[in-house]
Amino acid sequence: VQLQASGGGLVQPGGSLKLACAGSGRAFDSYVVAWFRQAPGKEREFLASISWSGTSTAYADSVKGRFTISRDNAKNTVHLQMNSLKAEDTAVYYCAADQAYAGPLLEYDYWGQGTLVTVSS
Repeated sequence: VQLQASGGGLVQPGGSLKLACAGSGRAFDSYVVAWFRQAPGKEREFLASISWSGTSTAYADSVKGRFTISRDNAKNTVHLQMNSLKAEDTAVYYCAADQAYAGPLLEYDYWGQGTLVTVSS
């Protein structure tokens, strides 16, 4: 499966942004999809994951209550709605997919190219 992340940009603190991860190839709806981010000089950080059916989600404590992951399998797309953004949310955001793994480690088989989110006034 190939992944394309989009939707990044410049947003003011307290603002919102919605990222999209478009999947192409076979059976996107059989993959767990997750979002990660990587800030300059820091390790890649797990944010959220969603099961193939969309019925199960998981979030990192750092974004719980502010970020929401969702998916539309009919459109082969997974979204990350980000609210109440802070300067420390500035990073490159990546989506990843795997048919078996659904945890917070970098064990996903497929990765998108990343989209930059900058939170600044």
